[in-house]
Amino acid sequence: MARYWTEPAYEHGSPARVGVLLANLGTPAAPTAGALRPYLRQFLSDPRVVEIPRAVWWLILNGIILNVRPAKSAAKYASIWMEEGSPLKVHTERQAKLLAGYLTAAGHPDLEVVWAMRYGAPSIPDMLNALRARGCDRILVLPAYPQYSSSTTGSVIDEVAHCMRHWRNMPEIRYVRSFHDDPAYIDAIVHSVREHWQRHGEPDKLVLSFHGVPRRTLDLGDPYHCECHKTGRLVAEALNLPAGRAVVTFQSRFGKAEWLQPYTQPTLEALAKAGTRRVDVICPGFVSDCLETLEEIAMECKAAFLAQGGETFHYIPCLNERHEWINALTELARRNLGNWLDTPKATADRLAASRQRAVALGASR
Repeated sequence: MARYWTEPAYEHGSPARVGVLLANLGTPAAPTAGALRPYLRQFLSDPRVVEIPRAVWWLILNGIILNVRPAKSAAKYASIWMEEGSPLKVHTERQAKLLAGYLTAAGHPDLEVVWAMRYGAPSIPDMLNALRARGCDRILVLPAYPQYSSSTTGSVIDEVAHCMRHWRNMPEIRYVRSFHDDPAYIDAIVHSVREHWQRHGEPDKLVLSFHGVPRRTLDLGDPYHCECHKTGRLVAEALNLPAGRAVVTFQSRFGKAEWLQPYTQPTLEALAKAGTRRVDVICPGFVSDCLETLEEIAMECKAAFLAQGGETFHYIPCLNERHEWINALTELARRNLGNWLDTPKATADRLAASRQRAVALGASR
């Protein structure tokens, strides 16, 4: 039987607040096998991430993967760990702080902006409860995934709903489903690429590498593949690249099943063998640098390209804290907040009406 929590103390006439939750994938607390094990268990136990029958997957996960993978993953995390912690955590926290600042500068100082991780800490339930305690009765959930996938954005929505199953007074919720073709997001990527090319010249090929998902998800109706290709097309068009100069690929395969193709590393190796001297690689599906960009792309894929005869490999960093991206994020939040962004007068009028109704009904405060 569900247990519904007691709501935080409420005083009639106190302002109802609006919250923004910026959600990213997650990260272990430290680059150690001990920290990786619970993180991987939570991540790989999500049925939206691994769609294998639960009993079979439980045996594989607990009998093999969690006994082998934590140590290997820990070594990779250690190679990219920052003084302040995991790059994904560092950049997501900075983005949330900048978003709050940009929203304040845009005339919305009363919004509560927090960040959370789907796996690891701070968790989505913890940060939703923090917004609840601050009196937020309207919450915008903004997953930091430009392209929708069931295993990413879908999982965040699941977790939000799962958290609120115990709330007695349910807030109004809005979600940002995706922003793969948002003009400001595309412009931020294009600005980053052009800035890199102004400093280093242009490559023979621009590879746009997106995180991979199993091929069967496309067959089952997941729009991720199509949204990645649309992002790639829009970026290439904005850069005025001729056909064939920009290549969309998919990275981070796991297991033996077929995933979305073409695969990033084999593509880079094939380009090198075919005589491509320089490639630049960008990862538009990630708005924050992380293990998959800094280790897999900037280290592993670079080594693979050079080993096959390539001469120059440039990794173009994620958007991170770039002004163009934070500005795009701000406008994305404002657009989805919509009529929640009341003017101060409208807020005051609503509070006055609330007080009057409370007194008329016999409230003592």
